[in-house]
Amino acid sequence: MYRYDEFDARLVRERVAQFRGQVARRLSGELSEEEFKPLRLMNGVYLQLHAYMLRVAVPYGTLSSRQLRKLAHIAAVYDKNYGHFTTRQNIQFNWPQLRDIPDILGELSEVEMHAIQTSGNCIRNVTADPFAGAAADEIEDPRPICELIRQWSTFHPEFTFLPRKFKIAVTGAPHDRAAIKVHDIGLRMHRNAAGAPGFEVVVGGGQGRTPMIGKTIRRWLARDEILAYLEAIMRVYNLHGRRDNKYKARVKILVHEIGAAQFAAQVEREYENSAGQARKALPDAAEIQRIARYFAPPIGGAEADGEGAKKLRAARGTDGDFDLWCRASLAAHKIPGHAIVTVSLKPAGGIPGDATAEQMRSVAGLAERFSHGEVRVSHEQNLVLPWVRAAEVHELWRGLRDSGLAAANAGLAGDIICCPGLDYCTLATARSIPVARQLSLQLGGAKRQRDIGGLSINISGCINACGHHHVGNIGILGLEKKGREFYQITLGGSADENAAIGDIVGPGFAAEEVGDAVDLVVGTYLKIRRAGETFIDTYRRVGTQPFKEALYAA
Repeated sequence: MYRYDEFDARLVRERVAQFRGQVARRLSGELSEEEFKPLRLMNGVYLQLHAYMLRVAVPYGTLSSRQLRKLAHIAAVYDKNYGHFTTRQNIQFNWPQLRDIPDILGELSEVEMHAIQTSGNCIRNVTADPFAGAAADEIEDPRPICELIRQWSTFHPEFTFLPRKFKIAVTGAPHDRAAIKVHDIGLRMHRNAAGAPGFEVVVGGGQGRTPMIGKTIRRWLARDEILAYLEAIMRVYNLHGRRDNKYKARVKILVHEIGAAQFAAQVEREYENSAGQARKALPDAAEIQRIARYFAPPIGGAEADGEGAKKLRAARGTDGDFDLWCRASLAAHKIPGHAIVTVSLKPAGGIPGDATAEQMRSVAGLAERFSHGEVRVSHEQNLVLPWVRAAEVHELWRGLRDSGLAAANAGLAGDIICCPGLDYCTLATARSIPVARQLSLQLGGAKRQRDIGGLSINISGCINACGHHHVGNIGILGLEKKGREFYQITLGGSADENAAIGDIVGPGFAAEEVGDAVDLVVGTYLKIRRAGETFIDTYRRVGTQPFKEALYAA
């Protein structure tokens, strides 16, 4: 994984020192909360319902075991013994004291971590496929490009105060595990007619109060032109993006209002003129290759373990619980005899994305033993161990089970994505965590979830959609109505290469009715599905009507 150079280290140390002074001025009363707000946001600090919250960046979702141990230490010493992994592959600490946050940032800098660009109207933490570099279907590891984007966007003088926050996601595989079509910019790697790898450029996706699927403005762009082209996009957005109305300030609104073709034409003009003139000053192919060497796989083809696959099959054949977990948790690896392992942070009745300090320490230790010390964070709020030998998967599972981390629900109904909602967030209009906990218990054990098949349930506590409810196969949006919490249900959303915004099925349900409503939706699907269909397959075949009839027939 990438190692900070002297510039990175100095930059982060200087930012910590600056913020320490700013916090001291706030605590002394020299700065009001309103004056302090833009300063804290530039350092990932939010003021939530009950306390300050610190959001720590995990660039493109890649962590070392050393970094994860530091996060565990921070949870234990400065918070309430846990952290919350988010849909942007970051981690949030919900209860730090303001006076302690400079010390936290100082400790993070010791392990090459920070909270820069995790908030504010800037280019946010760049996200990627959590299986990057290891996935069997991958064309090329996209993380070197993500790292280039990180370096380019950090404190970029033109893009520090954009009309609104800006999010970029990158994938190097045909199957989109990074949700690129619902980002401000999504980059999907594929090969051109000559076989050279490059990127399709998608712009104008997003969720929130106006959900939209992004539009392709470039079918193929060479890797060494990516920064110049991104700079052109950002300049067009910075010039024309609304600053008078924050609800219309996202690039998706600009693309929608002027049209994708017109937006693309302006980007191309900017690219050929001012941005195009500066191409020689941007990283070339040699620089990309230099950075790529940091991401070289820790295992080689020579380590392919043919016997390991046989050992894994034998263990699955004799241990039913382990086999169920394997079905949900293992993904195909590019190197034979190895597996990508998803570690679910969604135990039945638990809070999606939460991990205790002890669990983080446990995963760090297991990563050192079984995954060359590397961990990933997924936008589904789970952790991933990308470099596990097939022969050692059973032993790894036993270690996860001992730490309460062996839920066999990755990609299934219990793998619920959920924002913090009204339990923490000042913007929320309803609670989301209690609904997620209720549903995870209600949907039953691993065998029932396996019978239901692939199903994503996403819950947001307000229209800002931090729980990505728009792209859940079943989406649940919490709203306030006359002092009570109601929940609107959408169906048919998807975040993959066939991305879709879910359809609203009808009036909302009271909190106590949500469980029954989801049961009706799932029961209807099980009655009408055809052999081999997942929920989304069935929904796309039959549409909303059968589900609407089941929900509102009275």
